[in-house]
Amino acid sequence: MTADPYAARGETDKTAHSTAAHRPYREVTDAGGRVYRIGETDRDILGHSRKLMVYLPWITMMAISVFEYAYGSAEDTLSHAHGWTQSNTFWILSVWVFFQAGIAFPAGWLREKGILTARQAMYIGSGMCMVGFFALSHLSNVWLAILGFGVVGGVGAGLVYATCINMVGKWFPERRGAKTGFVNGGFAYGSLPFIFIFNYGFDTANYHRVLDLIGCYILIVIAGCAFFFKDPPKNWWPADIDPLTYGGDKKGAVALAKNPPAVRQFTPREAIGTGVLPLMWVALVMTAGVSIFGISFQVDYAKEVGFGPLVAASSMGVMAVINGIGRGVVGWLSDKWGRKSTLVFVIVVLGLAQFGVIWAGDIKSESLFLFFAFLSGFGGGAFYPLFAALTPDYFGENFNASNYGLVYSGKLISGLFGGGLGSMVVAAWGYDGAYALAGATSMLAAAITLLLRQPGRSRGGTPAPQPQAAA
Repeated sequence: MTADPYAARGETDKTAHSTAAHRPYREVTDAGGRVYRIGETDRDILGHSRKLMVYLPWITMMAISVFEYAYGSAEDTLSHAHGWTQSNTFWILSVWVFFQAGIAFPAGWLREKGILTARQAMYIGSGMCMVGFFALSHLSNVWLAILGFGVVGGVGAGLVYATCINMVGKWFPERRGAKTGFVNGGFAYGSLPFIFIFNYGFDTANYHRVLDLIGCYILIVIAGCAFFFKDPPKNWWPADIDPLTYGGDKKGAVALAKNPPAVRQFTPREAIGTGVLPLMWVALVMTAGVSIFGISFQVDYAKEVGFGPLVAASSMGVMAVINGIGRGVVGWLSDKWGRKSTLVFVIVVLGLAQFGVIWAGDIKSESLFLFFAFLSGFGGGAFYPLFAALTPDYFGENFNASNYGLVYSGKLISGLFGGGLGSMVVAAWGYDGAYALAGATSMLAAAITLLLRQPGRSRGGTPAPQPQAAA
């Protein structure tokens, strides 16, 4: 009889299980008390490769990217068409950011309670996204537009965003950095076609038709992809890699060596109690605030210092593309360098870029301005997938929808901090003062990130013993 390799290592192998639909699986408990469900392949559960759970969320994220990253290019036409002021258009987007980020935790809680499935969340989100663009197209009353686009559209986009990010983390627990970064990148560079449409083919004569078509396009893409969405079972682990020795798949083994799995599955209350999740929240608030500030004021600053409209528009296009590509690149790097080290690097780059923008404006250099727009775009998006991957690295996958929802909720504060407070600082201190404050804020966020530690694991990297119930 073949010896059990888990028993040989002093680990616990629970009784094997099986279902009518799945092949037999085993639940293995490591020395720290964490349970891994092994034996089932992705094809056993889905009927196809789990790679589809990367490509479909990626396509969906590209579809909803038009909300945040292309909206600024449509503001002038919307103002003329509806008679809105610049302040009106600003608040419409700010409310959208608030609800897009704010829905993440409630949606995650509903999913983990079994009240809302991933597919249902996507279907609901697709309909709400369409309503958002219809409201932007047909409602001239700014309060109704805020309700339709900002609230309904924000909740819809937030449902889609949170579901896509959590889906990837659940299906790729052994190398989630590259996969999460790839999917998250679509949320930025997917907006590029819409940026050009809004800049060159969008006016008061056709804005109804363009916005209505975009709303229908988003509905069709999201609903079509949602049909295939499905979460893995709790504690599921890929069959081709040993979760205890990291043996098996080479790429997964390298990523796990740099980013060991969470020592156990933390509930949201437990994650908050570690003190690590609140630190992550503060770091994200500050970093996202700097990123949103850059998105909100970069074009205006370029015009203020005398750069031509082509440079101003190009800087925003560069920011969107690099913002998205950077998310994929750093996700891949984090699997090799380690998640926290990569996150600190990204936040420092974002901070330095803010000071670089001041320098480029002071010496009136368009080429330097575009270069620092490049760096700002890279840093201003790359931190999102790193926080998304770091959360299950620290707290496990079973409650990731809720835990990351709590971390990501920091963005709803950042929307006001980066846009509203940013406009007040610009008015009081000028663009140079505002960009200097943004750079300093980013550096402080990097210092806070250095304090992050995986809960329950010693500095040497071994899991601390978990308390056992009395017999």
